[in-house]
Amino acid sequence: MNNALQHLQPYPFEKLRALLGGVTPNPAKRPIALSIGEPKHTSPAFVAQALADNLDKMAVYPTTAGIPALREAIVGWCERRFSVPHGWLNAEKHVLPVNGTREALFAFTQTVVNRSDDGLVVSPNPFYQIYEGAAFLAGAKLHYLPCLVEHGFNPDFEAVPADIWQRCQILFLCSPGNPTGALIPVQTLKKLIALADEHDFVIAADECYSELYFDEGTPPAGLLTACAELGRTDFKRCVVFHSLSKRSNLPGLRSGFVAGDAEILKAFLLYRTYHGCAMPVQTQLASIAAWNDEDHVRANRDLYREKFDAVLDILSPVMDVQRPDGSFYLWPNVGGDDAAFCRDLFEAEHVTVVPGSYLSRDVDGANPGAGRVRMALVAPLAECVEAAERIRNFVKAR
Repeated sequence: MNNALQHLQPYPFEKLRALLGGVTPNPAKRPIALSIGEPKHTSPAFVAQALADNLDKMAVYPTTAGIPALREAIVGWCERRFSVPHGWLNAEKHVLPVNGTREALFAFTQTVVNRSDDGLVVSPNPFYQIYEGAAFLAGAKLHYLPCLVEHGFNPDFEAVPADIWQRCQILFLCSPGNPTGALIPVQTLKKLIALADEHDFVIAADECYSELYFDEGTPPAGLLTACAELGRTDFKRCVVFHSLSKRSNLPGLRSGFVAGDAEILKAFLLYRTYHGCAMPVQTQLASIAAWNDEDHVRANRDLYREKFDAVLDILSPVMDVQRPDGSFYLWPNVGGDDAAFCRDLFEAEHVTVVPGSYLSRDVDGANPGAGRVRMALVAPLAECVEAAERIRNFVKAR
């Protein structure tokens, strides 16, 4: 067996099941889950129709690189969304379709990490656990950067020692962050690109929540935006990961893309050819329809705005909680033992949330997620409101 498997920690939801396993929730109340970040809004009907219209393509072997029309649709979306000048992104060289960002983040790490070096993968903390598992299974060590309130829930990149950057092979970014919802400013992204050039590491920007934000007039910048503003036409050392799961409420379609540095994507394509993860042609054609439409994405943001407004009106008077920059999570401070809070809330109110410490790692005796919980506002508005009212009652009684 691969001895690196022993380094993998249980997934947060396994820990949560163990925490709640011996607890009997209030039988008078129906369950409401704010734990798993699975979009619950209705998937676009026109995407489902495109999928149905092309089911005959199940008889066709898909290519790993994907069909040209999908890559062109992705390039067009990147140009419109991140102000990338037309012609900078080459659909043949700078884009690859992937089966969702989870699969891509894992495989990308196996491609980029050089096992012969004493290399590091640098990750935010808290973080999406795939970053950690992918690094361990690629033979790398992890270096965690705490995301604390005093730095706006972003890592303090200025405090990272030069020797860490020198050993870094991949820097994972997540903006808006999971679970914090924090955005990384474009000026910070530019500084990180300069550091990547100086120390020769790759920036892997997980931007799967990029389309969940609050101000329609100011879409958040991404790593491609920083490249465009720097005149970086080769996107050197920069790779972004995007998905239709959150943007278009299509988590079951398993469709996303990776874009950026052509040299890295050439190696990634080689890895993926052996990995055997080509996207079915019918899924690619349905994805084209999704990337080419923004109306359903704006309507999706409207639904989340309504939920955040309603829930924050209920919780803000009784909890230390703020509206995030983006994503669909709240990251409140519960003022103590986060696991006990989640367990007791489940028992009293039949509402499930995730302990922040389960999404983070202890480093030098401190866990940056401790004392916080993650609430995913993915349920329908009425359920989110009911859950918030129950949480308010629980906090008051506590």
